[in-house]
Amino acid sequence: MVAKITIPKSIEAALNYNEKKVQKGTAQCLFAGNYLNDANKMNFYQKLDGFETNNRLNKMATTKTLHISLNFDPSEKLSESKLVEIAGVYMEKIGFGEQPFLVYKHEDAGHPHIHIVSTTIQNDGSRINTHNIGRNQSEKARKEIEQAYGLVRAERQQQILKPGIKPVEAEKAIYGTSETKRSISNVVSAVFSQYKFSSLPEFNAALKQFNIVADRGKEDGRIYKSRGLVYRILDAQGNKVGVPIKASTIGCKPILDNLEKKFLINESAKESLKQRTKNAIDDCLQTSSASMNNLVATQRQKQIYTVLRRNAEGRLYGITFVDNQNKVVFNGSDLGKGYSAAALKSSLGNEDKNESVTQEKKSGATSNSSNAKMQQKQFDKSHDLPAKSDSLLETLMSAKEQYDNIPNSLLQKKRKKKRRNHNL
Repeated sequence: MVAKITIPKSIEAALNYNEKKVQKGTAQCLFAGNYLNDANKMNFYQKLDGFETNNRLNKMATTKTLHISLNFDPSEKLSESKLVEIAGVYMEKIGFGEQPFLVYKHEDAGHPHIHIVSTTIQNDGSRINTHNIGRNQSEKARKEIEQAYGLVRAERQQQILKPGIKPVEAEKAIYGTSETKRSISNVVSAVFSQYKFSSLPEFNAALKQFNIVADRGKEDGRIYKSRGLVYRILDAQGNKVGVPIKASTIGCKPILDNLEKKFLINESAKESLKQRTKNAIDDCLQTSSASMNNLVATQRQKQIYTVLRRNAEGRLYGITFVDNQNKVVFNGSDLGKGYSAAALKSSLGNEDKNESVTQEKKSGATSNSSNAKMQQKQFDKSHDLPAKSDSLLETLMSAKEQYDNIPNSLLQKKRKKKRRNHNL
């Protein structure tokens, strides 16, 4: 059993997350702990009030919500009553047995799991300390529950979820053609056969986490024009290194024609696997520390590799998620409007520092240039210079440069000649 704890911004956010899934038919509220009514006899506001009754007793606490997910191995077929029982035991062991809590069973992932929503504020207004609750109380509780109920251990589950493909170590692979080809072939063959992707950028997103890239070359180059494809190793900075390997020489034949066939097949096959990725992003957005860096880190914990695509100026224009558990790749915008790079950046509300610096520099440069032009125009106007003073100035400067380059002896002769003509 894998237990995960998050601290949402508000009780409404956590409750909304689960209740919306109930409305969609992908979840159900199984149990209401320490409530006066049963879960199926309460509406949203009655459930919310059960938490707010406690929350109103403490005006100082900034974090009052606990959102827990208990994840079980796909092989475990647990009844609803057993899930409720496990939830109750878990809450008791982490010190929340007397708190109001709601248990939701979610059915939108490839493994059975439940979500538990509770408040950290007790009946006397004091707050339950949640510092290191995941590492301490929760770890102890889940190990005891695993043993008591004969569940698959979390360590074993996480081992299964880890991708079995080993990243290429650039330093070891670039010293010879045979080493490079063997390293690339192992990764490309595994990703080509195991992952679901529907475009070359998505295929590359899956490859990138193993330090490989499929390269078509420059658009005006021979490889691109002949619809060729080579595979290359990436170093720690994302630079292409080593000997490029032709796609046609790799056993699984990951050439462009074969990839495009896979794109069409995978497009429909990916649809049913979207929900897990969306859930993982939603979980992060609920936390009070949500940021782009936090999003990348939390997705990594959920076996989702995140690729941020930036332009030459450092501005974020795209985001791709590689779900290594379901072996599927999604562009953020393909998951829905709220998951595109622009939408997530807006939701997270933190501008990338590099972008800010870049924009400031560009803005400063533009401002300086505008000021210089304005000052030049004002000077021209006050001195009655023609509108195209830049050209005139260049001409004068050019003439001066030519004059400056005349040898001194010739200048002296010219001056003498002028004096003679003047005397005449």
